[in-house]
Amino acid sequence: MTGEDGDVQAEAPFRLLHPVGDAASPLVFASPHSGRLYPDAAGFDPDLSELSLRSAEDAFVDRLIERAPERGIPALLATHGRAWLDLNRAPGDLDPGLIKGLTDESASPRVRAGYGVVPRLTGDGRPLYGRSLGRAEAEARIAAVHRPWHEALGTLMEQARARHGVAVLIDWHSMPGPRATPPARRPLPGFPQIVLGDRHGTSCATALTRRVSALLGAEGLRVALNQPYAGGWTTERWGRPQDGFHALQIELSRSLYLDEARLEPGPGWSRCEGIVSRLIDSLSREAAGLAS
Repeated sequence: MTGEDGDVQAEAPFRLLHPVGDAASPLVFASPHSGRLYPDAAGFDPDLSELSLRSAEDAFVDRLIERAPERGIPALLATHGRAWLDLNRAPGDLDPGLIKGLTDESASPRVRAGYGVVPRLTGDGRPLYGRSLGRAEAEARIAAVHRPWHEALGTLMEQARARHGVAVLIDWHSMPGPRATPPARRPLPGFPQIVLGDRHGTSCATALTRRVSALLGAEGLRVALNQPYAGGWTTERWGRPQDGFHALQIELSRSLYLDEARLEPGPGWSRCEGIVSRLIDSLSREAAGLAS
């Protein structure tokens, strides 16, 4: 399977959208799960449907934020699909249930559940492979994509702090909407449409989290904090306010913008795009003060 951006561009480890003019903001945007390339060489189970293979993907989140460079904000966007490699996991999060020769003594619960840096399961819980993977195969994926991605993110964060005194990472994600959740696990009415993850107040200035919550709440959205998503490895790695690095994860319900049955922009696309655009405008003006 190939990405819709074409083979040459899609096979790069990431897309980096540079700011128009100078980086006028301390913000850095990242979308690690919106990639749409699933290499044929991955050897996925051939009976998997495309919808199942892509079920963990943050489909089209990259498109929602791609105007950030017009506001002086760089945007680092994934090219490869999350089922092939998860950029929001530590490189050592290898799954002993998938990769030969490993023990599960030090594996985290998330890894043992099938969602390590090289996932074993699709987002809807189906096995991705009918085989085990060699450790060299997993490490080759990490070297080809995971390492360059995080090196690029590190460069952007260091540059932002050098220019502005602080660097503020917004890590953009999406989460299944209520209708895409199995009936037995379907959330009650009032399920959040946005979840902000600041690792329980440790990864960024409280003022930043509160301001983003207020801006999204003013758009009529239901906003939750840290439940059920407090932030992943990237937020943990860069959420060091004491060092001038702030990180906030934003989870958008796919029901806001996506036709989840087809993985295409849905009827709410224009409204959600407008909400995200207004949030970006506000943050581009206010981020430095909120993180000071």
